[in-house]
Amino acid sequence: MSFERKNIANMQGYVPGEQPKAHTVIKLNTNENPYPASPAVADALAKIRVEDLRRYPQAIAEDFRQIAADVHGVDAENIIPTNGGDELLRLALTTFVEVGDKIIVTQPTYSLYPVLAEVQNCILEEIPLRDDWSIPADFAESLIQSRAKMCILVNPHAPTGCLLPSAYIEKLAKSFEGVLVIDEAYVDFVDPKESYNCVPLIDSHENILILRTLSKGYALAGLRFGYGISNKSLANPIMFKTRDSYNTDHVSQILACAALQAQDHAQANWEKIRNSRSDLITALNELGLVTGASQTNFVLVQVPANHSAINISQALKDQNILVRHFRQPRLEDKLRISIGTEKENRALLSALRGVLQG
Repeated sequence: MSFERKNIANMQGYVPGEQPKAHTVIKLNTNENPYPASPAVADALAKIRVEDLRRYPQAIAEDFRQIAADVHGVDAENIIPTNGGDELLRLALTTFVEVGDKIIVTQPTYSLYPVLAEVQNCILEEIPLRDDWSIPADFAESLIQSRAKMCILVNPHAPTGCLLPSAYIEKLAKSFEGVLVIDEAYVDFVDPKESYNCVPLIDSHENILILRTLSKGYALAGLRFGYGISNKSLANPIMFKTRDSYNTDHVSQILACAALQAQDHAQANWEKIRNSRSDLITALNELGLVTGASQTNFVLVQVPANHSAINISQALKDQNILVRHFRQPRLEDKLRISIGTEKENRALLSALRGVLQG
């Protein structure tokens, strides 16, 4: 006998990237930051008193909300602290999407979105990206005609690394009558020359919900702390109705505050990763592994026709180097490779030369 709801029994769960226990493994499979968080985070952690853990944390993380508001130039009421960015996605569906409502995503996209849609028991419509991974010309019109309750776009895109301009996001928000969720998990790695910034749009567009996370840019994937930025009309029902009580803990709030305040450290790391990304793309292309432009901390690699992406992935794993292979349509012949340290990138390239020549 199964006690699961029917839609839960029929669904497939999210499959995370491999997390090895050995520290000798070069992990380039889950888009983690290759550099440690700010020393300010270590200092804050050292000052946490065990006796303080007997009390509940700040219920709505007031200190973090104000710090994040100052960083982004918004009000504290525009900030939604969450237990990782994934919790914000779940809360968005819980708050704004009825059972049976339609959600629009692109194909391919972050593989958690379909899972959350199935949990909510709503209809998922996937709109394929073009062959060059650009957005279809009629995407905005498709949104209007779909009558969808929500559209979720990861921007910069995963797993391709492509970026939609802020002006395009604003255009979508103007024409779309549902909630437009912009998952900016990788936004810290966007080249400043792109002048990308969707945060100001929340003042004039009540339907925009921006997702941010400390997992990537701030090197705190193990902390599980994220936050939303939105107009108060979206923030308030999440904060005061559907959010779990005390959803972010005392330790994570303190460390998140320290990380966000250490902007100089974070931005220096982002620039280092952007430079490594450029060098890695050049080197991969020289090996015949074609990559497109990326605005993230990873690259999507096209494997040559005379090689197998999954076999290359396994050959690298045999050498203690992990990259990500997706058993999904349009991605079977590709690998997603996170940007590592300079030493890790050199080891990857050396291993790839051997695999491709073997």
